[in-house]
Amino acid sequence: MSGGGLPSNLSSDVVLRDGSTVRIRPAQPEDLARVQDYLLGLSPETRRLRFWTAAVNVGELARKIVDVDDRDHLTLLVLRGGDDGRMIGGAQFSRIDGGRAEIGMSVADEWQGMGIGSILLGQVAQAAAARGVTILVAEVLPENHGMIGVFRESGFPLSIRALPGTIEIELPVSLTDEAVGQFERRETAASVTAMRTFLTPRSVAVVGASRDRTSIGGQLFHNLLTEEFHGPVYPVNPKADVVHGVPAYPAIEKVPGPVDVAFIVVPAAFVLQVARECGEKGVRGLVVISSGFAEVGGDGPARQRELVEVCRAYGMRIIGPNCMGIVNTDPQVRLNGTFASIFPPPGRVGFLSQSGALGLAVMQHAVELGLGLSSFVSVGNKADISGNDLVAYWGEDERTDVILLYLESFGNPRRFARLAREVGRRKPIVAVKSGRSAAGARAAASHTGALLAASDVTVDALFRQAGVIRTDTLEQMFDVAELLANQPAPKGDRVAIVTNAGGLGILCADTCDANGLTVPPLSETTKGKLREFLPPEASVENPVDMIASASDEDYGRAIRTVADDPDVDAMIVIYIPPQVEKAAAIVRAIAQAVRDVGGRIPVATTLMAGTGVRAELRADGAKIPSFSFPEQAAIAVARAAAYGHWRTKPERIVPRFVDVRRDAAYAVIAGALGRGAGWLTAEELEELLGCYGLPMARSARVATPEEAGAAAAGLGTTVALKALGPDIVHKTDVGAVRLALEGPDEVIAAAKEMARRIRKAGLTLEGFLVQEMVSGGVEMLVGVAQDPLFGPVVACSAGGTAAELLRDVSVRIAPITDLDASEMVRSLKTFPLLDGYRGAQKADVGALEEVILRVSTMVEAHPSIAEMDCNPVMVLPHGAVIVDARVRVQEAAPPKPLASRSTGE
Repeated sequence: MSGGGLPSNLSSDVVLRDGSTVRIRPAQPEDLARVQDYLLGLSPETRRLRFWTAAVNVGELARKIVDVDDRDHLTLLVLRGGDDGRMIGGAQFSRIDGGRAEIGMSVADEWQGMGIGSILLGQVAQAAAARGVTILVAEVLPENHGMIGVFRESGFPLSIRALPGTIEIELPVSLTDEAVGQFERRETAASVTAMRTFLTPRSVAVVGASRDRTSIGGQLFHNLLTEEFHGPVYPVNPKADVVHGVPAYPAIEKVPGPVDVAFIVVPAAFVLQVARECGEKGVRGLVVISSGFAEVGGDGPARQRELVEVCRAYGMRIIGPNCMGIVNTDPQVRLNGTFASIFPPPGRVGFLSQSGALGLAVMQHAVELGLGLSSFVSVGNKADISGNDLVAYWGEDERTDVILLYLESFGNPRRFARLAREVGRRKPIVAVKSGRSAAGARAAASHTGALLAASDVTVDALFRQAGVIRTDTLEQMFDVAELLANQPAPKGDRVAIVTNAGGLGILCADTCDANGLTVPPLSETTKGKLREFLPPEASVENPVDMIASASDEDYGRAIRTVADDPDVDAMIVIYIPPQVEKAAAIVRAIAQAVRDVGGRIPVATTLMAGTGVRAELRADGAKIPSFSFPEQAAIAVARAAAYGHWRTKPERIVPRFVDVRRDAAYAVIAGALGRGAGWLTAEELEELLGCYGLPMARSARVATPEEAGAAAAGLGTTVALKALGPDIVHKTDVGAVRLALEGPDEVIAAAKEMARRIRKAGLTLEGFLVQEMVSGGVEMLVGVAQDPLFGPVVACSAGGTAAELLRDVSVRIAPITDLDASEMVRSLKTFPLLDGYRGAQKADVGALEEVILRVSTMVEAHPSIAEMDCNPVMVLPHGAVIVDARVRVQEAAPPKPLASRSTGE
């Protein structure tokens, strides 16, 4: 709880339209003087529009504003300068009756137009909804067009009516998709603005600039000068009058002109003081090169948190700490704010590295490849600016066509997924994510938890859903980047291979096949045209082997001919020179032919002729991707083709089920949490699944073996018998399930024997479940594990007792779309069992997909569901039935305020 007994989760930092930050928190009685100062500082017109008169009793009004509780009256203050900073805006709701409350907002004159009103509206609505308010009501003067505009542009569905002398606005507090989308668009715009501050500053300073060129501060300052940054560069060094021929200043406040961005290269112990001085100077962004923060442990994490607090208080943004800097190759900017010894050539690739040392190597490799960069950012510890901000910026940057990410961790993977999915429709995102070995470290009680533990399937799912191209190595990342920066993405998976060495063609074809590409036969028309000029010994199949005697003319004609084949989506051209003296001419012919193809299909080359002739591929401004080995080219094309396939799919839709009873489900979960965290009882489980239309087999719950026999008679069919108890999780392992029992006597005997085994094992027996036997279908598993970062992770796999043994699992992160569910089921190795394997009747795959979608809807709405198994889900020829299920609940963290900003998000 924060001061005044109000929940601390209502406090947040938010990013404004100009990329700066402010603090929003609940008002407290101690804020009385602060609120009075705010009201006195408002212009008479702003006071009139908000309070309907300019002549307000400031003392009385301020007391009402801070006289709050946590149910019927809540006020949020917007502060510049942290929790104790200056008030620049505020909003409140006061309950009228039942579910209706009045809302009012105001923003200081000089801060209007920065998006504060929209953020306040969203956060007040969110807080009001959590306190049982369903409708917010505002009465606005007709001439208050600005406030009416805030409501209209919020994304909330409004009801507006004119009354005598006023406009009445009503809006439901529930967030619609449109409202959420509006907040996400505002957040993206703020990220873009913040990154423009860093990458296109008007002036920069280096605090810690050194006369020693071998030091980090000396090299960074030297780089800014030698690359001819377009604005002034101010060295700050209290021990030097001049640094590299430029007059130095003892402190940032002594710099005569404004400073947009300051590079900080001082020991960690001095960074906080320098940050405060930068804030007083009005610096907008800090690039903290210094190490000694969260990466070192000890006092480092606390020092980093304090650095963030200092910067938040001044509205400054941070890149780093513990980073190597930033680069913008735009000829109109030429910003080399790193301590690297090289400056990459201008290009169309934006690159983010979470590792500083790796960033140095990356820029060197980019230069060697001739792969130009638009900009480069080393984010270091991601105390503030993160990969999400960079993806948003590069998505809008006209100089960036391909986005490369080296990631070691995620701050807000759900926002990353939304951003990447939107940006990826326009620009490919290629990522290497380290740490594949341990996504799940906790012990897992359910099948689903065990399937997801000790792997990074969640990261794979995130990238797959968002259309991100994941590569296994940095080399592969650059291979894909080189291809997509210079060629279009393939429209399909059909690849033609043109070579003068049959063995290399076969190796290439094998790699294509292993990576999901096809190497289909060429059309008869294409083969006929190839026979017109190739020797009889050549093969005009696919791969096209022109044999070692192939000339420059043969290569040119073959490339143009194969590119015209309507059944070819991409081409790989391989050349190994049997006669070195002819290599240059042949490579020139290859380059010209690729230019003639004109991007109708992507073409990758493999030149095993040394680096010298590769320069021919870049002649006349052409940049034709070339790889050392055919396997590299095939893998790069495969990754690009998968991306091209994702991009051409229709827009994915998260279904809405009208028969869902969400409030009833909340009641079930709340009742279970009243006992503490744990597994739902059989009755609670059946009620919860019923709220979301999840079909379960007919069953009866009983207390004794005799009641079990009577229940079996009532069901009138072959039954299964299962023991019930809070510590009975995997029933088969402890003999707690019997199948295909006939008649009451057989059921009673089985129940007595089961009870004896359960008690002997030291487990708690609470009764039995007698359930109709469901046969004639395919056993599948649908489950959920709650990930602390990614949220609900939904899994589908082969079901029954062999689920963990087979480990044939497909995973997606909720909310799941219609296409996600379809892909999950069809990507399983065991999918043929559902599709009529060996003449069996086909199962109702659509019914299984609906189960997945309904489970996703449920766990997205109820974050208290920590773990869930539906195993088995029996998929029948018509319909699907859940035969057994388990759900574990635990109290969920309160939702973050809308538009709030945490470290590294």
